[in-house]
Amino acid sequence: MTTSAFEYHAPASVAEAAELLAKYGANAKILAGGHSLIPLMKTRLARPDVVVDLGKVQGMSYVRDSNGGLAIGAMTTYYQLASSDLVQNRAQALAEGAGVVADPQVRNMGTIGGSLAHSDPAGDLPAVVLALGATITISSSGGHRIIDAADFFVDLLTTALKPDEILSEITIPAPAQGSGSAYVKFANKASHFAIVGVAASVTLGSDGSCRDVSIGITGAGSKAVRATEAEASLNGGKTDDDAIRGAAERAGAGIDFNEDIHASGEYRAHLTKVYTERALKAAVARAG
Repeated sequence: MTTSAFEYHAPASVAEAAELLAKYGANAKILAGGHSLIPLMKTRLARPDVVVDLGKVQGMSYVRDSNGGLAIGAMTTYYQLASSDLVQNRAQALAEGAGVVADPQVRNMGTIGGSLAHSDPAGDLPAVVLALGATITISSSGGHRIIDAADFFVDLLTTALKPDEILSEITIPAPAQGSGSAYVKFANKASHFAIVGVAASVTLGSDGSCRDVSIGITGAGSKAVRATEAEASLNGGKTDDDAIRGAAERAGAGIDFNEDIHASGEYRAHLTKVYTERALKAAVARAG
């Protein structure tokens, strides 16, 4: 299928892109890597009058040190994330999540900013940024604002971005001593989207107990969410197999599980427990 007619702009700066969004508002769509937007446009599920392509904007693709953590430009590709030494050393879950997105062609073109802004319920990176406690910098013609990842994902294909705003940077805090993270998923065999994907970040105390834990889940419901009940059951306690299994049993609490041709809600609930247990065990092993 072909897209509906649209006006195309390729600004050279974030400021110019923000001006275009301020001018056209909800009638405009941002084009980053294009692997989320273009399919929607071809099926006419998205019919923007204006497409603002960020491909020529300089300085939006980078991975940098940020006080021991990471500052990541929104146009940084999955491949750049997966292959970055900084990401591999400081945010293993992000390297793993980026490395299992779709196929090499998509990983070379798709971007972290596009993934987060699209908020696909089966996307990998929303769960990862939730588990890693990321903050998201949003830019517009009126300036910048910073929002926690936990407040960014609103619903199916819906985020806290306003029509005139651009997701410009993702910041991941420095991992505490004794921390480890992991991302695992049960993937659709054809698209590689997550039927269920789980990211976990764990910080251990000197006695091996859980000082802090965060768990992000994708694919299960209409948006990526934190598994707060599972976190609460593990936080401050043991990290042995029984404790982890008990936390995983609570991982699906509060999720209205998706039902589609790929998996029933009951099966997704089962996968959520299984993959939460696997992600936690991998994160604990790395933390130790």
